[in-house]
Amino acid sequence: MKFPGLLTCNSPASSSSSNDFEIGSRQVIEAGHSVGTHTWSHKHLARNPYASDLEKAKQEIEMGNSAVRIAAAGTPVSPFFRFPYLQYSPPLLAYLGERNLATFSADVDSFDFRMNKPEQVIKSVMATLEKRGKGIILMHDFHRATAQAMPELISQLSAGGYKVVHLAPRQALTTLPKYDEIVSHEGKLSSNNNASQ
Repeated sequence: MKFPGLLTCNSPASSSSSNDFEIGSRQVIEAGHSVGTHTWSHKHLARNPYASDLEKAKQEIEMGNSAVRIAAAGTPVSPFFRFPYLQYSPPLLAYLGERNLATFSADVDSFDFRMNKPEQVIKSVMATLEKRGKGIILMHDFHRATAQAMPELISQLSAGGYKVVHLAPRQALTTLPKYDEIVSHEGKLSSNNNASQ
């Protein structure tokens, strides 16, 4: 059997609203999926100012961790992390190791953000996967074409002898109180701003 892995993560501040992010996160968790993190606002951490300011980069990571944990409303979040743009710096990789966060990359980029039709997403993934033989597939579940492609894509993966693997951690993500407080405050500000519009 071939084993592609599917992992999706989103950035709280890049969602259309904090409410959409929280609802989406809860739906994913309630469906039994493992949820990882992906930074607060999808900043390119391998470029300046983040590449030259480790504390700024850590804040971006930790605020994302806290936002996902808060959105999960008490349900454990996996200590899984994916760098935006699949780009990282060695100091940040070491930091995540110290925090016991497993980092994930991708072997197959679906480029689904460029596609408008489910058939295009399926064709892209299957063609690339056939060349590589196996791997972790990068997809963006908040794109309509990707979401619509999933049932048929999973069917084709199964028919092709591939197996989708659910990664489950031994222990849950641990957040840092400092960033929990910052994100809680940010959420209150966003709620107040949305209420006043």
